[in-house]
Amino acid sequence: MKTHKKNYKHLKQLLLLMTAVFFISACQKEIEVKKSHYNKNADIKTLGVMKAELTAPPFVPAPVGKRVAKKLIVDMEIIEEVAEMDNGVEYVYWTFGGSVPGSFIRTRVGDEVEFTLKNHPDNKLPHNIDLHAVTGQGGGAEASFVAPGQQRTFTFKAINPGLYVYHCATAPVGMHIANGMYGLILVEPIGGLDPVDREFYVMQGDFYTKGKHGEKGLQDFDLQKAIDENPDYVVFNGKVGSLTGDNAIKAKVGESVRIFFGNGGPNLASSFHVIGEIFDKVYLEGGSKVNENVQTTLVPAGGSAMLEFTVESPDNLVLVDHSIFRAFNKGALGILSVEGEENEKVFGGVIAEGPYNPETKIDDGTPPIETEVVVDENPGEPVTTTQNIDEVMAKGKKLYAQNCLACHQPEGQGIAGAFPPLAKSDYLNKDTDRAINVLLNGLNGEITVNGDTYNSVMPAQRLSDEDNAAVLTYIYNNWGNNGTVVTPEQVKKQR
Repeated sequence: MKTHKKNYKHLKQLLLLMTAVFFISACQKEIEVKKSHYNKNADIKTLGVMKAELTAPPFVPAPVGKRVAKKLIVDMEIIEEVAEMDNGVEYVYWTFGGSVPGSFIRTRVGDEVEFTLKNHPDNKLPHNIDLHAVTGQGGGAEASFVAPGQQRTFTFKAINPGLYVYHCATAPVGMHIANGMYGLILVEPIGGLDPVDREFYVMQGDFYTKGKHGEKGLQDFDLQKAIDENPDYVVFNGKVGSLTGDNAIKAKVGESVRIFFGNGGPNLASSFHVIGEIFDKVYLEGGSKVNENVQTTLVPAGGSAMLEFTVESPDNLVLVDHSIFRAFNKGALGILSVEGEENEKVFGGVIAEGPYNPETKIDDGTPPIETEVVVDENPGEPVTTTQNIDEVMAKGKKLYAQNCLACHQPEGQGIAGAFPPLAKSDYLNKDTDRAINVLLNGLNGEITVNGDTYNSVMPAQRLSDEDNAAVLTYIYNNWGNNGTVVTPEQVKKQR
């Protein structure tokens, strides 16, 4: 009997021990599972302190490279100010750092960021900042809420690599973003991004004004248009022409280029495309996943993408939102001007040209029709020619529709603040040779047409002498211009 009781006692102790071991093992596994989901970048030690370099677009701070994680001091001021939206059009922008988009912030995984946000005493409204790179309450929005004349400092750990949007999140949030309160913060991976020759900072935004597109004067924000998602302006870097003319970004043939592209919104997604280039790499939505050989990338409002490519041929590459009326009619257009030697292996240009008539048999032995032309000895004065003017005009009309209409519009009226008018154009009518040179060599910089100043870029037209003559003749014989007939010989003389 005593033996049975003793055995029962030992069995009970054994069961209790096994149960304890089971629970300890289960708890250990739960801890291990939790640890496996823990972002170890939060444990990266910092060594030293440095002040962040902040830059206005289209420029970016120097790459992080292989530096160690540090305590990074970011000091940013909010400024409400009147600035130019378009030629003769002003707008009250609300800005981070005095620019739209706001200052570019560059950090690395493991940095401890000490962020001070200051609201200038002359401002009228409270503001804050929501950084999509922040893991924590509102991306820092509550911790950074500041009234005019106040400042706040908060900290966060950069634990996820990527390119992130930041924006004001003070109510009404949409209005603050629509007035320009957005920018980009880059968190580089450990060891930094691969080096490239050129880096640029570009953000798209949609703006809503009381007046119509191009209506001059100081324009107020239109809340109803914003609610209806019907913007008057869709632009890069805060204004029409921010990346054209003297503001065009530049590179040289053979250089590698990286564009940090963001979309502040507040409403529209962007179909970002560079005319004349293919993206070698696209870091989708600013993250780690890479797509290759991309023509156009979709960037949502509040999103971003990193775009990398090498420029192989000299040209004025055109940055657009390929929702294309936004580019040519609302302002989402920029220029990457590439200089260097031609590369005929990549682009050979025109190698053959001649008349085309589908009703004419090929090689039927019919000699070409010879026409007598009269060279315009007095540019600007109408001349006569034995060319069939109706055929020249018909050809010029087609060429105009293909090459000129989007910018200069169906009736030659141009687009206010962006592309000069061709109708009743004092610039064209004064000097025919100058007009020919513009087609042959392009035009970059400030000009005055009919009393208004324009500062954009027109790329050289890759047309034959006959085609250039035809389109100019069409323009000169329409919309109140002086009736000049331009000949192929005149074009050839200017080459």
